[in-house]
Amino acid sequence: MAEEKSHEKTDSTWEKSRSTFNTKKYSEYFDPCQEAANRSMKCLRRNGGDRDLCTDYFQAYRDCKRQWVTERKEEKRKSGFSL
Repeated sequence: MAEEKSHEKTDSTWEKSRSTFNTKKYSEYFDPCQEAANRSMKCLRRNGGDRDLCTDYFQAYRDCKRQWVTERKEEKRKSGFSL
């Protein structure tokens, strides 16, 4: 069940950030998974850099990025652009 919730969170993250990403300037950097990255860093600071205690946060970030890249590829494929 926790996996379903994280997947729902990932979907809503991409949905919320899609318009921001699509309207940003070409030279601007935008990471729709920045919230997950911030939680990972906060976990590391809270646990004195012990990566073993933060694996769930790292996995949530990887899942978010994977979902984002997959969505972007699919959108580009549908629009006729190649990566």
